[in-house]
Amino acid sequence: MKTEPRFHNAPHFKNFWEKGNGKALLDWADFKPDIRDFGRFSSLYHQIDELGDEAVRASYLKLPYPDASALIKKYSATKITESDDAPEIVKKLFLQMQEVPAWFDENLANIGARLCMRSGTNALIILRDFVLMGGYDYAYLNKPLIFTGALKKGAVKRLKDTLEFWVHVTREDALKVNSEAYQLIVRTRLMHSYARLKIKEKGQNWNYEKWGQPINSWDMIATYTGFSLVLMQGLKKLSVKISEEEENGVFHLWKYIGYLLGIPAEFLPENKQQAVEQLYLWSSLQDKGDSDSVHLAKALLDENLENTIYRYPFQRKLLLNLHQSMNWFLLDKEINERLQIPKVGITSVFPRFITKANQIAQQIFKLDDEKKYRKLVEIGNRDQMKVLEDYIKHTPKDFQY
Repeated sequence: MKTEPRFHNAPHFKNFWEKGNGKALLDWADFKPDIRDFGRFSSLYHQIDELGDEAVRASYLKLPYPDASALIKKYSATKITESDDAPEIVKKLFLQMQEVPAWFDENLANIGARLCMRSGTNALIILRDFVLMGGYDYAYLNKPLIFTGALKKGAVKRLKDTLEFWVHVTREDALKVNSEAYQLIVRTRLMHSYARLKIKEKGQNWNYEKWGQPINSWDMIATYTGFSLVLMQGLKKLSVKISEEEENGVFHLWKYIGYLLGIPAEFLPENKQQAVEQLYLWSSLQDKGDSDSVHLAKALLDENLENTIYRYPFQRKLLLNLHQSMNWFLLDKEINERLQIPKVGITSVFPRFITKANQIAQQIFKLDDEKKYRKLVEIGNRDQMKVLEDYIKHTPKDFQY
């Protein structure tokens, strides 16, 4: 199936890359992608994690759910060997995942993890109001959410799952085989495969020409580029300083996470130039936000009012206004309007406050002072873990996948 960059000349693509946040990314990377390179990556749009799919077929789709769950949990938490009595394809999956590739540099990944931690609640705001909300404007990327009924399950659980995943995989030394983060990655990889197989089984209306394979490798790369490139762009907007070493560390961290999730490592970006190129070429396949995008955006905004972390309605309304103000500060005006995000009166006050607070914090906790830098990492980690703890406490138990 031939894949073409059908939206390369569309107004929404040009506005983003010539005037909006896309132009800022090109300027930051000091790099201009060439649409003629589209063919180097286009096969990824129809490429999937075959090994993950086969493992799901041999476990969740073959065994009773408790048995399949126990099997996966066992080998997520303890190393598997050739002699273990497990389905061959499940064995193959875990043998592959627990083999640490020669290119992985744990020290560099830890430098990236420390940036994620020291950015504290800034990172959580960026993930929610810039990365996640901005991602809803890519109409085709969101189709698996619609087809799996994730919208009906509500944004509270989806936010908790995303937050839990991001926090656990971005701690120092988190990605060791059989660690808690590793187990989360295993679950996420198999959840993607399970969702893909169910979409293919039931989704007679899935448009392979427009949307590629469900949860395909290129969509996955774009998603995790959001957790690296776009996250750092958002932090810079909030005046969080990022060293070149930290920047490289974040890309390396997400390259390894992506590899563990079944994405071909040779396509995962290692620096901002490669990441910008991937995002530019991939986004030429994506139509602008549609009615599904608007519903997803509304569900994310309504989560502020539905979540019970804050007891009183006036607190939840204030939180909603604060997140809307961040949407308008971080996202392009055109995207806010397309997603129908209401503009609030205090649009610029909260972002200005956060930006100033970051500038002051970085003067106090000098980034070139190891002791003070570590203190900032410690504070940021504590703040993120507290938010996660609140979400876990106030979210219904996980659905089976």
